[in-house]
Amino acid sequence: MKFDMLNYRYPSRRSVIYGRKGMVCTSQPLAAQAGLDILKKGGNAVDAMIATAICMTVLEPTGNGLGSDAFDLVWFGGKLYGLNGSGGAPKLQTLEKMKAKGYDSMPQRGWDSVTVPGAVSAWGELHRRFGRLPFKELFAAAIDYAENGYPVHPIVGRLWNDAAKVFMPFRDKPEFRPFLETFLKNGAPAVGSVVKLPDHARTLRELAETNCESFYRGRIAAAFDAFSKETGGLLRAEDLAAYRAEWVEPIRTNYKGYEVCEIPPNGHGIVALMTLNMLQKMDTSLGRDAEPTVHKQLEAMKLAFTDGQTYIADPRFMKMKTDFLLSDAYAAGRSGEIGAEALLPKPIDPQCGGTVYMCAADSEGNMISHIQSNFRGFGSGIVIPGCGIALNDRGNGFKLDPRSDDCIAPGKKPYHTIIPGFLMKDGRAVGPFGVMGGFMQPQGHVQVLMNMIDYGLNPQEALDAPRWQWIGGRKVELEAGFDPAVAEGLRKRGHEVTVTDDFLSFGRGQMILRSDDDVLIGATEPRTDGCVAAW
Repeated sequence: MKFDMLNYRYPSRRSVIYGRKGMVCTSQPLAAQAGLDILKKGGNAVDAMIATAICMTVLEPTGNGLGSDAFDLVWFGGKLYGLNGSGGAPKLQTLEKMKAKGYDSMPQRGWDSVTVPGAVSAWGELHRRFGRLPFKELFAAAIDYAENGYPVHPIVGRLWNDAAKVFMPFRDKPEFRPFLETFLKNGAPAVGSVVKLPDHARTLRELAETNCESFYRGRIAAAFDAFSKETGGLLRAEDLAAYRAEWVEPIRTNYKGYEVCEIPPNGHGIVALMTLNMLQKMDTSLGRDAEPTVHKQLEAMKLAFTDGQTYIADPRFMKMKTDFLLSDAYAAGRSGEIGAEALLPKPIDPQCGGTVYMCAADSEGNMISHIQSNFRGFGSGIVIPGCGIALNDRGNGFKLDPRSDDCIAPGKKPYHTIIPGFLMKDGRAVGPFGVMGGFMQPQGHVQVLMNMIDYGLNPQEALDAPRWQWIGGRKVELEAGFDPAVAEGLRKRGHEVTVTDDFLSFGRGQMILRSDDDVLIGATEPRTDGCVAAW
């Protein structure tokens, strides 16, 4: 029998999943189960998350890889920690060089879109600080999948097929040949077909043996350097040698009795917090499906995003400080601008991007919210020959305007879209959550949190519920499932509304919450191949 694995004609219902001894949630079932296996072997939540993250570079290469960045929020021993695993521009990359190449904006593909990858360093930092099992053991499942193969799941298959079309114009350029040989040698793999990534497996073995040092200060770093020089890139071994993921203090806001926590800039998690602060000053009591509520949510998000796009950058270069953007004065001033009609702020780029989100919890109370990403699907299209390392395109987050805080400069980190979330109450962990998907991420965070906190939806309902997204200007997309009256009411206010069945553009989320009696409650999106693996 032959089936269409992307067509589901009848409504389906997922239930929340419960467990006590441990839980791992992500968008790829095999990766979630690999993390759960680590918990069963005596590892903690951080061990499980690292193993899951490593597997995801193999099992969902459309959204992340060994050349990705990563951010983390870790609840461990009763305290919340933040880790920024994003890298900076190569030291040879300057505004003048980008202008000399004829760029008006930063490219989406190729070497000039690549920043120093941070995910591999983040895995090492997480393990050094919190890990329990031997680091090498956390690579075993990923190596097995890369070496012996795995079946492609439906959503990944669709994204892989989309990428084949995107990269077709680059097929004659030497710097893209290793990527095409690695991921598209025979075109995009069919859903259910088996994929093997032998170069990736060899690299994972080396990372396991060297505690990831070879990636930044060894043979792999030398391979980066050689291929970059050979094909016109600016990344050098010195850029890699100088890099380590950075521990940071999480930022947070109090929303109706809950502490909502995010990673500080250069990430844009602050946009979600700014939006929630504004909405807290408005009446949204008519319900999540009421058109006035959706209008206010959209208007607050537009204002927060406009300011985020203006001011978020590498924190060393930000003129507008985080404290002010999260202040009551800022929220009061901006929320006061919201009226009955749709505003027209500066538009943003709505690219949904290639990202994977995952979370884990153990029986000792430890929990972790982890996200890693290329940016757009498959990233820059640059793969290091013989290594299987697909590099990010995070440099596209920079601007080429010297007046901007986010203007490109050597060693500087770009505006970053990946944001892990964490929820607390009265100083205790409630749990990790996240919604992957580029500029949809803060929009997803706000909607999922309000679904639970304001409107009492359970975690699975909160993820299942139809979503809106602001595209730019007055343009809004509504996911099919909203009452048609919502779309019509928004149009009367001046919003330019499109209703779409394309669920992939609305993000893909997971979460784990811990109940008062220490039961773990997991939920995962119907918009992805996701799985809650519980024990």
